[in-house]
Amino acid sequence: MADGGQMHPSEFIPGPDTSRAFRNALGCFATGVTVVTIDSADGPMGFAANSFAAVSLDPALVLWSPAKSSSRFAHYSAAMHYAIHVLPHSARDMLARFTRSGAGFSGLSYQRNPEGVPLLDNAVARFDCRQHATHDGGDHQIIVGRVLRAAVNGGQALIFHQGQYGQFSPLD
Repeated sequence: MADGGQMHPSEFIPGPDTSRAFRNALGCFATGVTVVTIDSADGPMGFAANSFAAVSLDPALVLWSPAKSSSRFAHYSAAMHYAIHVLPHSARDMLARFTRSGAGFSGLSYQRNPEGVPLLDNAVARFDCRQHATHDGGDHQIIVGRVLRAAVNGGQALIFHQGQYGQFSPLD
């Protein structure tokens, strides 16, 4: 704070009383939308997540961060293999299947990779992973995955920005 310790009117200290403002600030960063799939003792599961990021090219590592409050958290934190699907902009209906009260894999046809993980059709890109490391991330867990295989189908990805879904539009 260059002006003698005074906060600018738009600044705030993240905490319980400013959680909505903090969430809105985070929403200024546009993210892609993914569905992370696993096979579990309860059958195939999918988890909608926008907390996906690249970590390393060599070795090939990516991360995602499920909420500890999720009813499926225990399954995901224990899964040794999973697939991260980058959804196309036309897949809002697919995304809805894998939100908190969605239908999941019920009535959905799918394939499995060599590790038995269910795979969704038509992803813009897919990363088949083996759990590499986990880290505490406050109310989330950071799961780092070693990418065993990647697939690219191309197309426009679904984007999430300031609470809305859309797609990327190049400047020129």
